[in-house]
Amino acid sequence: MSRRTLVTSLLVAVSVVPLVAAPASAGGTRLTWRPCADVAKDWDQADRRSECTTVAVPLDHADPGGRTIDIAVSRIRAVGRSEGVVVFNPGGPGHPGTTMPADIAESRAAGIGERHDLVGFDPRGVGYSTTVDCPDEEVEPGLPDEERARRTAEHNRACFDRDPALAASLTTTNVARDLDRVRQALGVRTIGFYGVSWGTALGAAYRTLFDRHVDGMLLDSVLTPTMSTTAMDDGQAAAGQETFRLFSEWIAARHGVYGLGASTDAVSRRLLDLRAELTEHPRTAPDGTVVDGTTVSMMLANPRREWADLAARLTVLAEGGTTAVRAGANGGFGWDVDRYRSWVFAQTALLCNTSDSPRDFASVARHRAERVARYPVAGGYPAYERRCVGWPRDAEAVRFGRGASPLQLVGHRYEPVTPYPWTHEVRALVGGDVLTVEDDAHGSLSSLPCAESAVTFFDTGRTGTGTCAGAPVP
Repeated sequence: MSRRTLVTSLLVAVSVVPLVAAPASAGGTRLTWRPCADVAKDWDQADRRSECTTVAVPLDHADPGGRTIDIAVSRIRAVGRSEGVVVFNPGGPGHPGTTMPADIAESRAAGIGERHDLVGFDPRGVGYSTTVDCPDEEVEPGLPDEERARRTAEHNRACFDRDPALAASLTTTNVARDLDRVRQALGVRTIGFYGVSWGTALGAAYRTLFDRHVDGMLLDSVLTPTMSTTAMDDGQAAAGQETFRLFSEWIAARHGVYGLGASTDAVSRRLLDLRAELTEHPRTAPDGTVVDGTTVSMMLANPRREWADLAARLTVLAEGGTTAVRAGANGGFGWDVDRYRSWVFAQTALLCNTSDSPRDFASVARHRAERVARYPVAGGYPAYERRCVGWPRDAEAVRFGRGASPLQLVGHRYEPVTPYPWTHEVRALVGGDVLTVEDDAHGSLSSLPCAESAVTFFDTGRTGTGTCAGAPVP
């Protein structure tokens, strides 16, 4: 099915009753919903609850009569009598959100859907919405950082030039304005919003602009309010360094199992010495895999659920053996295309268009050297800064402010992706109450028993404070 055929099939009248007539401000049109499994290639055919449609929005919200683009929207109707709508965004930035209602409906937060329609959407430039068709960059291994940054800049510029107007429009503020167009098209005066990771910045931006249209907002794993790639790299490096300390402490408490040291300091020294040894003298595993200092680095600041496996692997390395980091796979599906086909470029655009992150490699290299000096284990991990080198558009800062609608922030005390201090930085700008989850898992609220707090929040508008137990450390 071609993209044009797909959009036409969603907009032409079919034997599906539309949800509701949109108000005049949305053009007086009706939405036509069809089962996502019928219009989306590779959609889970067992999912007969999810319905899909498209909403046309202005490319430039300052020129509402100009070019329009399509936003893909999904919905699962409330189990009981619907008392409102909750819209979800999984973050990224650049991650599609059309499957998030189905994910929530299968999670511990499924109770939100008892009294609310669950709505997801793919932001502009992402997934099934209108995108800049940009293949992922092919990166040669072993390139020096400066050369890699130069090639990334060339790749990004080539993609940007495929549709400069759309690429330049990929900002958090524009996505927030798109979201309000979706609200209008749904025919509702107010929405609830549940955002994770970058979705928290999107939510905060929407609430700043359209507070009167918010029933309640829950933001889980809160992004730095500056949205600067420098701040992201710094924060994640600091959190990764602390994760390494906690990992070493955990291994030391199990010295009889792993034999890597009986104190936190002893384990830390042993692992860093092992990294230095393998940097100088790499080993080759029977399958040809090279095991070097990078292999060790990639095992030192990982989620707690991986600690037992990683500690065992590090023990093998410390005893002179070989092991490798297991490679993960990130699968996806789309309507008539791969829904993740352009997400890397969309993520770069949404970050670089929205923050004054460095555009020159000299600044990036200086910041990285300073970061490695401060955080010798994790300082070299993050690489967001490099992605804005040579970016052709000036930054458009996101404005965050306070509102009157209920706001629940959820921070994860040990998380390295969106470190816990960012939650309180955002709270200082926008207000709200903070629920602290005692885990290191990114956006994990919906998978925990205390997901019931999210159900209560959207049902009553009452925020919570205090703590929530995460998954136990193995």
